[in-house]
Amino acid sequence: MSVCLLLVLFTLTTNTQVSSGKALKLLQEQWRIYTNECIQSFMSAAPAAGPVCNRTFDQYVCWPDGSPGTTVNVSCPWYLPWYRKVHQGLVYRVCGADGRWAHGKNTSECEQDDPGQKQYGQILGRFRAMYTVGYSLSLAALTLALAILISFRKLHCMRNNIHMNLFGSFILRAVSILIKDALLDQMNSAQSGPHHFQGQHWVSAQTVGSCRAAMVMMQYSVMANNYWLLVEGLYLHSLLVTTVFSERNYFYIYLCIGWGAPLIFVLPWMTVKYLYENEECWERNINMGYWWIIRSPILFAYLINFIIFIRIIKILMSKLKAHQMRYTDYKFRLAKSTLTLIPLLGIHAILFTFVIDESVPKESLLRLIRLFYDLLFSSFQGLLVAILYCFVNKEVQSEMLKKWKRWKLGKDIEEEYRHTHSQTAHAKGGSMAPAMTHECPETPELAASASTESQRLVTGLQNGASWNRGRVRLQLTSEPQDGASNCSSLTEDICLEERPLSSECSAAMTETNV
Repeated sequence: MSVCLLLVLFTLTTNTQVSSGKALKLLQEQWRIYTNECIQSFMSAAPAAGPVCNRTFDQYVCWPDGSPGTTVNVSCPWYLPWYRKVHQGLVYRVCGADGRWAHGKNTSECEQDDPGQKQYGQILGRFRAMYTVGYSLSLAALTLALAILISFRKLHCMRNNIHMNLFGSFILRAVSILIKDALLDQMNSAQSGPHHFQGQHWVSAQTVGSCRAAMVMMQYSVMANNYWLLVEGLYLHSLLVTTVFSERNYFYIYLCIGWGAPLIFVLPWMTVKYLYENEECWERNINMGYWWIIRSPILFAYLINFIIFIRIIKILMSKLKAHQMRYTDYKFRLAKSTLTLIPLLGIHAILFTFVIDESVPKESLLRLIRLFYDLLFSSFQGLLVAILYCFVNKEVQSEMLKKWKRWKLGKDIEEEYRHTHSQTAHAKGGSMAPAMTHECPETPELAASASTESQRLVTGLQNGASWNRGRVRLQLTSEPQDGASNCSSLTEDICLEERPLSSECSAAMTETNV
């Protein structure tokens, strides 16, 4: 039984009028008193004669010397908040024949028998499995999407640069949360093992330091992710309401907002946690006032993005009505634009924004619903954004199709070159009666549909005499696809009217598939 688990169970089940912060401090104080009593009993007891399992304190209960090959039992520790219910219970541990304590112990008689609490723990376990899958899928999809946007230079523009930073913030968020969970598991498993007394440290300082660093990185990445969602909203709003828009100047401001603004709040939070709540992994909020240092700027970003979202919907409605579309088309395009903007701006988070921990009882149904909703959308949001703004983006698909055609054409030319070169060498060797000419042989009907550019390149090679792979450059042109025109993105609905925009990314100033 780990001390960390005890603290969590206690803070979840206590029904006293004492605040969680005071209750936690009371538990820690009682544990320290129990520890001192254990050490004093070790010092006052006479040394054991013969081979024994040495007396020890495993951070949970005080073990006396044990005879080899026996099972030692001691009473449940009195510092447990529910000790009155389990005061007759015992903790069991095996002393091996070699004089060493066995790994683990049986604490079933000291655990609080609360079916509701066990069910609540099982629900939280399912929630964790759900968001672990979500963040893992999002991490894989976002990494691939970021690699695609980086590798195609024609996609480098203001809009996609913002998207790449947003993808990066989602990746950082997923990685930091997965690492934090792994370190917390390591701490819990280390505490449940057979540790000897090591002062007043719950686990090693290195493990605690790594866990705190991961917690700080997680808080920073979550805030940076929300502020890059805010940048997406600000950029979209600027495109719609600003006639002259200098993208280059604004991009540096966006960088400061997305990556710099979170530091203004994370550093003070880290300072107060170190000075006033420097306990374990900093994962619990004893004083909720300190937690508002992180929470308030995130709520501010939600509010601003929600206002921008409402303004964008109004603009879409006015533009769609101005074109006198059919009512069914009007509803469809408006719904499509609205649903696509929700993950981009993080509008889903506004639903339970004001359902805060202080106002909802623990283990209540509303709290579980809010937790499920937040974890589900937060973990899978990165996957949705990668799909909507990269994988089904018509510009990205067009560039990837061009890349595929270039590769396929190169393979076809190489095969035709090898075939033509082998025929030329065979003719020069005298094994062919008809003399080979430099003209292209007559192609059958089945090959009439072959690429004219491919035939031109093969003919120009003069039957392989001047082939040089390093100097042959394939230039493929293709007609722009539907949706990849001057207003191929941010919303095709918004681009119903012509308006001057920056030429840095003239083919895509607005988002595809909205």
